[in-house]
Amino acid sequence: MKRGVFLAILSSVTFSIMNAFVKAVSDTVPPAEIVFFRSVIGTVLIYLFMMKSRVRFSTSGIPMLMLRGVFGALYLLAYFYTISRITLADASILAHLSPFFAVLFSFLFLKERIPRKTLAILPLVILGMVLLTKPGTYTSYSLYALVGVLSALFAGGAAVSIRFLSRKHHSFEIVFYFLATATLVAIPLMWKDFVLPSFTDLLLLIVIGVVSLLGQLFLTQAFSHESVVVVEIARYIGIVFNALWGFLFWTEVPDLFTISGGFLIITACIYLSQTRGEARSKGRNLIPVIKR
Repeated sequence: MKRGVFLAILSSVTFSIMNAFVKAVSDTVPPAEIVFFRSVIGTVLIYLFMMKSRVRFSTSGIPMLMLRGVFGALYLLAYFYTISRITLADASILAHLSPFFAVLFSFLFLKERIPRKTLAILPLVILGMVLLTKPGTYTSYSLYALVGVLSALFAGGAAVSIRFLSRKHHSFEIVFYFLATATLVAIPLMWKDFVLPSFTDLLLLIVIGVVSLLGQLFLTQAFSHESVVVVEIARYIGIVFNALWGFLFWTEVPDLFTISGGFLIITACIYLSQTRGEARSKGRNLIPVIKR
């Protein structure tokens, strides 16, 4: 197995473990508080990595770095809330809708053309979302699932902003602003409902912060060893691991809606990744970086 593919799979497994810990601790700790601990621990660790690697903070592009941080913070809040309310498999599949929102944002804000192949598979994505949100079947479940769709939307916005920033900013700095901003955003949201964590919960929160940063580092290394398309496709194995943890620890059995909707979304996203790869090989980019 190629090193890049192995690292992509390792990152997906690592993030799925983080999701399982998030679901476990969410029984007693509110989502915003989980985001705070996850982010503040990651901020300290990534700052130490920056110091060790002698990565300096930029004096320009701060507003865009902050915007990326806001997108990332909103993604975490929506995703952790979704994990606490619905099955891990469903939450994971919905979060993997982010490539489509990234393409949509590139069209709306970067004025990039959406290829016909992408438009052709859009109905599959919509049908998949409908099946996963189960409208008219479970009212509260549908609402929680829609928050999961929002998490993918914010992740898509973060992806576009990262591509914008990566030309002039080190990846450590981008991650630092993401985690630092998420910490600041979470403070007022958790202030009213703050719960003093028990010793066990505190250990879980620390593990979430460390594991999530490891997953981020594995993913960064994967992109440095393998093409974006291959890494994106390999990451979908994370859905399998999320479903596995959900079954083993919470007896979550995917229903027909989840299996059908997940199949449509995963198939469409893999096709989209391949389409993006073909576009790049021809000198085009569906989510380009703006030259400043």
